Amino acid sequence: MKLIMCAGPPTSGKTMVLRQVTRRLLAKGMRLAYLKIDVQFADEDELFQTEFGIPARKVYSGELCPDHAGVLVLGDAVKWAAKEGADTLLVETAGLCLRCAPYVEGSLGIVVLEATSGMNLPRKIGAMLTLADIAVVTKIDLVSQAEKEVFRANIIDAAGIDVLETDALHGIGIDRIAARVERAQEVMEPMLLKGSPPMAVCTICAGKRQIGSEHHFGVLRTLDSDLFYRGQ
Repeated sequence: MKLIMCAGPPTSGKTMVLRQVTRRLLAKGMRLAYLKIDVQFADEDELFQTEFGIPARKVYSGELCPDHAGVLVLGDAVKWAAKEGADTLLVETAGLCLRCAPYVEGSLGIVVLEATSGMNLPRKIGAMLTLADIAVVTKIDLVSQAEKEVFRANIIDAAGIDVLETDALHGIGIDRIAARVERAQEVMEPMLLKGSPPMAVCTICAGKRQIGSEHHFGVLRTLDSDLFYRGQ
Protein backbone atom coordinates (compact mmCIF):
# COMPACT_ATOMS: atom_id res chain seq x y z
CA MET A 1 0.00 0.00 0.00
CA LYS A 2 1.25 3.45 -0.89
CA LEU A 3 0.42 5.96 1.84
CA ILE A 4 0.18 9.62 0.83
CA MET A 5 -0.08 12.03 3.77
CA CYS A 6 -1.33 15.50 2.83
CA ALA A 7 -1.25 18.18 5.54
CA GLY A 8 -1.49 21.94 5.65
CA PRO A 9 -3.22 24.88 7.31
CA PRO A 10 -6.99 25.31 6.83
CA THR A 11 -8.06 26.82 3.46
CA SER A 12 -4.64 26.14 1.91
CA GLY A 13 -6.17 24.09 -0.89
CA LYS A 14 -5.42 20.50 0.22
CA THR A 15 -8.71 19.11 -1.04
CA MET A 16 -8.46 20.77 -4.45
CA VAL A 17 -4.90 19.52 -4.90
CA LEU A 18 -5.93 15.97 -4.04
CA ARG A 19 -8.96 16.13 -6.33
CA GLN A 20 -6.76 17.12 -9.25
CA VAL A 21 -4.20 14.44 -8.36
CA THR A 22 -6.92 11.80 -8.00
CA ARG A 23 -8.31 12.58 -11.45
CA ARG A 24 -4.90 12.01 -13.03
CA LEU A 25 -4.04 8.87 -11.08
CA LEU A 26 -7.37 7.21 -11.84
CA ALA A 27 -6.80 7.90 -15.54
CA LYS A 28 -3.56 5.89 -15.23
CA GLY A 29 -5.31 2.92 -13.65
CA MET A 30 -4.30 3.37 -10.04
CA ARG A 31 -6.73 2.11 -7.39
CA LEU A 32 -7.28 4.80 -4.74
CA ALA A 33 -8.94 5.19 -1.36
CA TYR A 34 -9.36 8.45 0.55
CA LEU A 35 -9.45 9.29 4.27
CA LYS A 36 -10.11 12.71 5.81
CA ILE A 37 -9.04 13.44 9.38
CA ASP A 38 -10.62 16.60 10.80
CA VAL A 39 -11.70 17.99 14.13
CA GLN A 40 -15.48 18.26 14.05
CA PHE A 41 -16.81 18.59 10.49
CA ALA A 42 -15.85 17.27 7.05
CA ASP A 43 -17.74 16.35 3.90
CA GLU A 44 -14.78 15.71 1.62
CA ASP A 45 -15.29 11.95 1.87
CA GLU A 46 -18.71 12.34 0.26
CA LEU A 47 -17.16 14.55 -2.43
CA PHE A 48 -14.50 12.00 -3.37
CA GLN A 49 -16.96 9.12 -3.29
CA THR A 50 -19.47 10.95 -5.48
CA GLU A 51 -17.02 12.56 -7.91
CA PHE A 52 -14.62 9.64 -8.38
CA GLY A 53 -16.45 6.56 -7.10
CA ILE A 54 -13.56 5.57 -4.83
CA PRO A 55 -13.79 4.23 -1.26
CA ALA A 56 -13.76 7.20 1.10
CA ARG A 57 -14.36 7.84 4.77
CA LYS A 58 -13.66 10.38 7.51
CA VAL A 59 -12.57 10.44 11.13
CA TYR A 60 -13.28 13.22 13.62
CA SER A 61 -10.51 13.76 16.16
CA GLY A 62 -12.75 15.67 18.58
CA GLU A 63 -10.73 16.61 21.64
CA LEU A 64 -7.59 14.98 20.24
CA CYS A 65 -5.12 16.75 18.00
CA PRO A 66 -5.78 15.53 14.41
CA ASP A 67 -2.17 14.35 14.14
CA HIS A 68 -2.54 12.31 17.33
CA ALA A 69 -5.76 10.82 15.96
CA GLY A 70 -3.86 9.87 12.82
CA VAL A 71 -1.36 7.86 14.84
CA LEU A 72 -4.24 5.91 16.36
CA VAL A 73 -6.29 5.22 13.22
CA LEU A 74 -3.82 4.90 10.32
CA GLY A 75 -3.08 1.23 10.97
CA ASP A 76 -6.77 0.38 10.64
CA ALA A 77 -7.12 2.77 7.69
CA VAL A 78 -4.43 0.99 5.66
CA LYS A 79 -6.13 -2.36 6.33
CA TRP A 80 -9.50 -0.88 5.32
CA ALA A 81 -8.07 0.51 2.07
CA ALA A 82 -6.50 -2.86 1.25
CA LYS A 83 -9.84 -4.64 1.80
CA GLU A 84 -11.43 -2.13 -0.56
CA GLY A 85 -8.95 -3.14 -3.26
CA ALA A 86 -6.91 0.09 -3.22
CA ASP A 87 -3.19 0.22 -3.90
CA THR A 88 -2.83 3.85 -2.70
CA LEU A 89 -4.39 5.55 0.32
CA LEU A 90 -4.69 9.34 0.20
CA VAL A 91 -4.94 10.84 3.68
CA GLU A 92 -5.92 14.48 4.09
CA THR A 93 -5.39 15.72 7.63
CA ALA A 94 -6.38 19.02 9.21
CA GLY A 95 -2.79 19.55 10.34
CA LEU A 96 -3.67 22.02 13.09
CA CYS A 97 -0.74 21.22 15.38
CA LEU A 98 2.47 23.02 14.43
CA ARG A 99 4.67 20.94 16.73
CA CYS A 100 3.49 17.52 15.59
CA ALA A 101 3.60 16.11 12.07
CA PRO A 102 1.37 13.42 10.56
CA TYR A 103 3.96 11.85 8.25
CA VAL A 104 4.83 8.16 8.38
CA GLU A 105 8.23 6.68 7.51
CA GLY A 106 8.11 5.42 3.94
CA SER A 107 5.02 7.46 3.08
CA LEU A 108 5.01 10.47 0.78
CA GLY A 109 4.50 13.56 2.94
CA ILE A 110 2.95 16.54 1.16
CA VAL A 111 2.47 19.91 2.86
CA VAL A 112 0.15 22.34 1.08
CA LEU A 113 0.73 26.06 1.67
CA GLU A 114 -1.05 28.99 0.05
CA ALA A 115 1.14 31.71 -1.42
CA THR A 116 -1.22 34.37 -0.07
CA SER A 117 -0.62 33.39 3.57
CA GLY A 118 2.37 35.66 4.11
CA MET A 119 6.04 35.45 3.23
CA ASN A 120 7.09 34.29 6.70
CA LEU A 121 4.66 31.36 6.99
CA PRO A 122 7.34 28.75 6.17
CA ARG A 123 9.28 29.92 9.22
CA LYS A 124 6.30 29.43 11.53
CA ILE A 125 4.87 25.97 10.91
CA GLY A 126 7.64 23.70 12.13
CA ALA A 127 7.44 19.94 11.66
CA MET A 128 4.44 20.09 9.34
CA LEU A 129 6.87 21.56 6.79
CA THR A 130 10.31 20.38 7.88
CA LEU A 131 9.35 16.67 7.93
CA ALA A 132 7.44 16.77 4.62
CA ASP A 133 8.90 15.40 1.39
CA ILE A 134 7.48 18.06 -0.91
CA ALA A 135 5.84 21.45 -0.43
CA VAL A 136 2.97 22.32 -2.75
CA VAL A 137 2.37 26.07 -3.02
CA THR A 138 -1.17 26.95 -4.12
CA LYS A 139 -2.91 30.13 -5.32
CA ILE A 140 0.20 31.31 -7.15
CA ASP A 141 -2.01 33.30 -9.52
CA LEU A 142 -2.88 35.68 -6.65
CA VAL A 143 0.63 36.92 -5.85
CA SER A 144 3.43 38.64 -7.74
CA GLN A 145 6.48 36.87 -9.13
CA ALA A 146 8.65 38.51 -6.47
CA GLU A 147 6.36 37.24 -3.69
CA LYS A 148 6.46 33.72 -5.14
CA GLU A 149 10.24 33.75 -5.22
CA VAL A 150 10.54 34.94 -1.61
CA PHE A 151 7.99 32.35 -0.45
CA ARG A 152 9.86 29.58 -2.26
CA ALA A 153 13.19 30.74 -0.85
CA ASN A 154 11.79 30.72 2.70
CA ILE A 155 10.48 27.17 2.25
CA ILE A 156 13.85 25.96 1.01
CA ASP A 157 15.61 27.81 3.84
CA ALA A 158 13.31 26.24 6.45
CA ALA A 159 13.14 22.71 5.10
CA GLY A 160 15.36 22.17 2.05
CA ILE A 161 12.67 20.15 0.22
CA ASP A 162 11.24 20.25 -3.31
CA VAL A 163 8.77 23.06 -3.94
CA LEU A 164 6.01 22.58 -6.53
CA GLU A 165 3.95 25.66 -7.43
CA THR A 166 0.35 25.10 -8.53
CA ASP A 167 -2.87 26.76 -9.51
CA ALA A 168 -4.90 23.81 -8.29
CA LEU A 169 -8.24 25.37 -9.21
CA HIS A 170 -7.27 25.21 -12.89
CA GLY A 171 -5.09 22.10 -12.65
CA ILE A 172 -1.81 23.90 -13.37
CA GLY A 173 1.29 22.22 -11.97
CA ILE A 174 -0.56 19.09 -10.81
CA ASP A 175 1.15 16.58 -13.12
CA ARG A 176 4.41 16.82 -11.18
CA ILE A 177 2.61 16.01 -7.92
CA ALA A 178 0.85 13.03 -9.50
CA ALA A 179 4.22 11.80 -10.80
CA ARG A 180 5.65 11.91 -7.28
CA VAL A 181 2.71 9.84 -6.02
CA GLU A 182 3.28 7.30 -8.79
CA ARG A 183 6.93 6.97 -7.76
CA ALA A 184 6.14 6.67 -4.04
CA GLN A 185 7.20 3.49 -2.25
CA GLU A 186 4.91 1.17 -0.35
CA VAL A 187 4.92 1.60 3.42
CA MET A 188 6.41 -1.24 5.43
CA GLU A 189 5.31 -2.81 8.71
CA PRO A 190 5.68 -1.79 11.44
CA MET A 191 4.67 1.73 10.45
CA LEU A 192 6.44 4.45 12.41
CA LEU A 193 6.05 8.20 12.71
CA LYS A 194 8.63 10.20 10.79
CA GLY A 195 10.18 12.26 13.56
CA SER A 196 9.60 12.30 17.28
CA PRO A 197 6.31 13.40 18.83
CA PRO A 198 6.27 16.10 21.54
CA MET A 199 7.29 15.23 25.08
CA ALA A 200 4.50 13.70 27.16
CA VAL A 201 5.08 15.93 30.17
CA CYS A 202 2.20 18.36 29.93
CA THR A 203 -0.51 18.73 32.57
CA ILE A 204 -2.33 21.03 30.15
CA CYS A 205 -2.66 18.21 27.61
CA ALA A 206 -3.79 16.00 30.47
CA GLY A 207 -6.76 18.31 30.94
CA LYS A 208 -5.76 20.81 33.65
CA ARG A 209 -7.34 24.16 32.77
CA GLN A 210 -5.93 26.61 35.32
CA ILE A 211 -3.92 29.51 33.90
CA GLY A 212 -0.45 30.18 35.31
CA SER A 213 2.71 28.08 35.52
CA GLU A 214 2.33 27.82 39.30
CA HIS A 215 -0.61 25.45 38.79
CA HIS A 216 1.23 22.94 36.58
CA PHE A 217 3.92 20.25 36.71
CA GLY A 218 6.42 18.79 34.28
CA VAL A 219 8.41 20.88 31.81
CA LEU A 220 7.38 24.51 32.33
CA ARG A 221 8.43 28.06 31.67
CA THR A 222 7.40 31.53 32.78
CA LEU A 223 7.30 34.72 30.75
CA ASP A 224 10.86 35.57 31.81
CA SER A 225 12.45 32.12 32.27
CA ASP A 226 13.76 29.32 30.11
CA LEU A 227 12.32 25.83 30.36
CA PHE A 228 12.51 24.17 33.78
CA TYR A 229 11.10 21.02 35.38
CA ARG A 230 8.81 20.82 38.40
CA GLY A 231 7.80 17.40 39.74
CA GLN A 232 4.44 16.75 41.31
